[in-house]
Amino acid sequence: MRYAWIEAHRDQYSVSRLCRLLAVSRSGYCQWRGRPPSERTLANAALDARVAAMHAASGRSYGRPRIVEGLRSQGLTVGHERVRKSLHRQGLRPVYKRAYRVTTDSNHRKPIAANVLERRFDGWSVNQAWVADITFVATGEGWLYLAAVMDLSSRRIVGCSMSDRINADLVCSALRSAYWRRKPAGDLIMHTDRGSPYASDRYRNMIKDFRMVQSMSRRANCWDNSPIESFFKTLKVERVYQLRYETRAQARLDLVNWIEGFYNLQRMHSSIGYQTPAAAESSLRAA
Repeated sequence: MRYAWIEAHRDQYSVSRLCRLLAVSRSGYCQWRGRPPSERTLANAALDARVAAMHAASGRSYGRPRIVEGLRSQGLTVGHERVRKSLHRQGLRPVYKRAYRVTTDSNHRKPIAANVLERRFDGWSVNQAWVADITFVATGEGWLYLAAVMDLSSRRIVGCSMSDRINADLVCSALRSAYWRRKPAGDLIMHTDRGSPYASDRYRNMIKDFRMVQSMSRRANCWDNSPIESFFKTLKVERVYQLRYETRAQARLDLVNWIEGFYNLQRMHSSIGYQTPAAAESSLRAA
């Protein structure tokens, strides 16, 4: 380790001075430079390259657990400690996690549906239970609001819509896109918070037309809809906070690319065994 440090700094200071500083002999350093790298050093270098590539491909969002699972899926036998050391050697960290704010306008007198889902987030078949919510993204032109619909079976985003306003049009458009893409059978549970767009006459009538069962979270209880809240946090931390959108059009394009091209198809999800949503869905359909 001391010899490697001398090698890294030899262009800044004389080798003799660095050897005296670290209490090693110059001859020992010269012998170390002449030796071929050890098998362990070569193995670490190869691992570092794969870890760095996976970290970069994830948009710097993957930490140790997902990188370990990703490398294992590629056939590499590797432990968490080796990956932790590799990340430390290279100074690689997941992107910084900011606090996520949830805003729901539930101060209205519109009808509220019962909580049919009751936090049963796992064990569903494809198109049996969906969850939906709204978040906001800052742009140079003002806020852009994103409504998304998630299939709980695979955590796949099956529909979304964006607008510069939060209203019934926004959530109805997201639900309509999900419905026509997926064509679910009747009695699908459609769970949301109790915000006014989801309690609107238009949204409730659409639920009936699509033969779905409407479900709503309890008042001021974000945990009743935590999978979609978790998705929005991931979106903000891993993508939105890393960029600056000058226009709403730029944000729309980037968000769609991230959701459809990365999140649904490539990002490993811990709650479905570190599979991607697309792979988890394929497994469920094949079962």
